[in-house]
Amino acid sequence: MTTETLSRTRTATPDTAAVFEAPAEVLAGAEFGVLYAQIQQFYGRQMQLFDQHDAERWAGTFTEDAVFDVPTLAEPVRGRAALASSVRRNQAQQARSGEQFRHWIGMIDLRPQAGGTLHTRCYALVYVTPGQGGSAVHRVCVMEDVLVRSRGKWRVRHRVVTRDDLG
Repeated sequence: MTTETLSRTRTATPDTAAVFEAPAEVLAGAEFGVLYAQIQQFYGRQMQLFDQHDAERWAGTFTEDAVFDVPTLAEPVRGRAALASSVRRNQAQQARSGEQFRHWIGMIDLRPQAGGTLHTRCYALVYVTPGQGGSAVHRVCVMEDVLVRSRGKWRVRHRVVTRDDLG
C-alpha cells in the first residue's frame, strides 16, 4: 500500500501542482457532483464538531494513524488520541480567554486519485469572537488533505495546514 503525504513546506510549483491532477479515469459529471456534495458535507460536519469541542467525534473523522500538520505546533499531531487531546486543550484555552472560534471551509478543489483516495485543497478561514465585541478574521489558511474511505466513511489520513501570515 502506498502512503500519500503532504508537506507544509510545499510551494505551488508546476511539479507539486501535479499532485492535484485527476487520474485518467475522471468521474462522470453527475457522479463527481454527488462526490463533491458528500465532501462538502464532510467538511461542514467536521468543522462544526471541532468548533463544538466534540473531541472524540471530531477525531473519529480521521484515520487511526492520521497526521495533522499545522504550523503553530513544532511537530505534527499523530493519531486519533492525540487529535482528541488537542481539541480538549483548545477548549480549555478558549474557556480561559472567553473567545469563540469558528472555522469556515470553502473553495474546495477536489481531485479523485487512482486507488480511490481524494486530494483536497481549500481555504480555511478562522473567525474569532471575543467575549465582548464583534467577530473578526483571525487567520487565513490553506488546508490540504488526503481523504480515504474507511468503514464506509470518508476520513482524513493526512492534513497539512499553511497560514498566509507565516508564508
